[in-house]
Parts: sequence; structure tokens; C-alpha cells
Amino acid sequence: MTGLGARLKEARVAKGYTLDDLQGITKIQKRYLSGIESEDYSMMPGTFYIRAFIKQYAEAVDLDADEMLALYKEESGDTPEEEQENIAPPTLQRSGGLKSNSKLKEIMPKVIVALFIVMIIVIVYILFREKAAETPLEKDTPTQNVPLIKETPGQPDTEKPVDEDKNASEETPEEPEEPIEETEQQLELESSAGETSTFTLSNSDELKLVIKTTGDSWISVTDQSGTERMPAPGGRIMTAGETIEIDATEAVSVRIRVGRTNSTELIVNDQVLEYPNERLTQNIIIKKP
Repeated sequence: MTGLGARLKEARVAKGYTLDDLQGITKIQKRYLSGIESEDYSMMPGTFYIRAFIKQYAEAVDLDADEMLALYKEESGDTPEEEQENIAPPTLQRSGGLKSNSKLKEIMPKVIVALFIVMIIVIVYILFREKAAETPLEKDTPTQNVPLIKETPGQPDTEKPVDEDKNASEETPEEPEEPIEETEQQLELESSAGETSTFTLSNSDELKLVIKTTGDSWISVTDQSGTERMPAPGGRIMTAGETIEIDATEAVSVRIRVGRTNSTELIVNDQVLEYPNERLTQNIIIKKP
């Protein structure tokens, strides 16, 4: 049992509705509503109607309809018709792979021979260039007569070398740069009301989430525009031992719907988020300032 009926009944009682009241709101017969709460679907007209009735019931008592349908699917193993239609048999590509391998084996010897020929041509060309660049040494090079300059006593030396290293040694030493202090990120609780809590993330340009589960838990992550950021197929039940990483750096804010906080760990930029209360189901909103 997944607790679907108990969750729905608890929400109905919290709203102050009786089954007669809910029948008037949803236009669903009272016996069907009672069957959903007891998780007995034997009197239902079909799977399509079961899903439709659960969705209407959840919306009438302000519960997440997708989460309730996922709980029903987890219990019954039901697969929606539209998902069944989208399942296509895998394409066998083994024969194509074998053909490609055989062609590659036929071509490979020719490629090796061609590379060997090209290598020989390159080596011959390099040796030819080196031999052509060599020039014979001139054995009988005439000695050039270099005129000798006689120094006259008392004559000042007008051409003295300038001590260039003196100026180089007098350069001003560079002052060491002061180290830049890194500011740690701040993840602060801004407000908390009922199931919803809002956190502000500051001193960080990144917004990376890591979600880990030690038990089954419904998880959904949406940004400020309502776009689902969970990997396909989106919001779903994460099973025990799963880990999902989500990079939402470009988002202004994200909303994390946690079905079971006691088996779900949220990590924001390597910082573990502490839940503000002990509610089993919570909505966590993280926004940038």
C-alpha cells in the first residue's frame, strides 16, 4: 500500500468535506470516492476512469494530482495508454555493424600500405633538402688586411662602453599583490508557512542541486517559469539510493517538491539544506537576491 487513499482522505477531512460534499463538487459517485479512499478499484468502470477520478479528487482537496497519480501507478503497476503507444521495439543494428566491420577489415591493409608509401616519400624529401642545404667549406679564404689603430699616449678614450647592467640592477622591485578574500555563499531561510519555505541564496553565481534519497520519495523541481528541471520524464518518485544532479545556474529561482523529507537530502552548491520543520511533505523555494 502506498498510502494514496489515506493521503486523499486526510486532505478531505482537513478541508471539512464529507463524501456527499465531495460528490457534489466532483460529480463523482459517492461509492467511487469511497473505493478510492479504501484503494478498492474493483467497482470502477475501467483504468481510464480510475485515473480521472483520482485526478479530480486530488484537485478538489488541493493536492498535487501528478503526485497522487504516481502513487497509484506505483501501487497498481498501471501504464497509461499513451505511454504504451510510444513504446517502440528496439531496432536491431547488429547486421549493419557486422557489415561495417567487414568493410573496415578490407580497407585497413590498403590504408596501411598508402601510409607507408607516404612516409617513405616524406623521409626522402627531407634527406634531399638537408643534402642540398649543405655548402662546402672554403679552404683558401684570403686573409683580409685589418688596419691597426694605434693609441696615442694622453689621448682620451672617447668610446667607452656604457654600463647597461647598472640601470637594470636599479629597477624598483614590484610590490606583492594582496590576496583576494573569497566570500562564502549564504543560504538563509527567508520565510516558512505550512508546507512552503523560502530560502535566499547569496554570494554565489551558481545554483547546483544534488538530490539523494534513502527511500521512495516524490520529487519535482521547477523554475520561476514553471518549467520542470528534473531529467526526463520529469517529476516522479525517486527510489532508495538514487542521486540526481541539476544545474539551474541560469534560473532566478527553483521550487523543489519533496514527498518524503525523512528520506530525501537536498544539497545546494555542496551545502546541505536543513529542513525548517518536521513536515513529511514540503515545498522548498530557493531564489537569488
